[in-house]
Amino acid sequence: MSGLIGRKIGMTSIFDENGKNIPCTVIEAGPCVVTQVRTLEVDGYEALQLGFDDKAEKRANKAEVGHAKKAGVSPKKKVVEFQDFEGEYKLGDTLTVEEFVEGEFVDVTGTSKGKGFQGVVKRHGFAGVGQSTHGQHNRLRAPGSIGAASYPSRVFKGIRMAGQMGSKNVTVDNLQVLKVVPEKNLLVVKGCVPGHKNAYVIIRK
Repeated sequence: MSGLIGRKIGMTSIFDENGKNIPCTVIEAGPCVVTQVRTLEVDGYEALQLGFDDKAEKRANKAEVGHAKKAGVSPKKKVVEFQDFEGEYKLGDTLTVEEFVEGEFVDVTGTSKGKGFQGVVKRHGFAGVGQSTHGQHNRLRAPGSIGAASYPSRVFKGIRMAGQMGSKNVTVDNLQVLKVVPEKNLLVVKGCVPGHKNAYVIIRK
């Protein structure tokens, strides 16, 4: 599956030929450098390792510096492997946003925004106990009963409760590529993608 590493720039909207306003996300996709070529004979599988976003050599460890020097490039902040990559590439090759064409559909993977410890209303969409009955006057956002009694004398796994929300690996499938801007390495996709501004994302097609 071919793809690139990118950075989420932010959201905007554009008008289509019918005058409809379409929300979209702008991604800085590439340029990415081939930092390693995995082969069946050596590694047991075939893949292409791409690096994105230069890292200062003084901030990289010796392993990262040596790995980058084999490809003749500077150390990279983000390195990702893509299996079943279309096309033949060798160490040090550069891939740009021109890998994508307008109108095709891509999958975008990123880390969702972390929202900390949240209650059941925000995390799971509960309505809360409310003030409707049984003298409830101060339990507006409580989860209510969690189902345990003398039998089974425990709480079942998977019960929706308060807890850490966000900061998960999320993939959004089938986002349409609305525009490709090669001179600025920009990719405009329809809809939203996970992550905060300047967060790394992986675009696969």
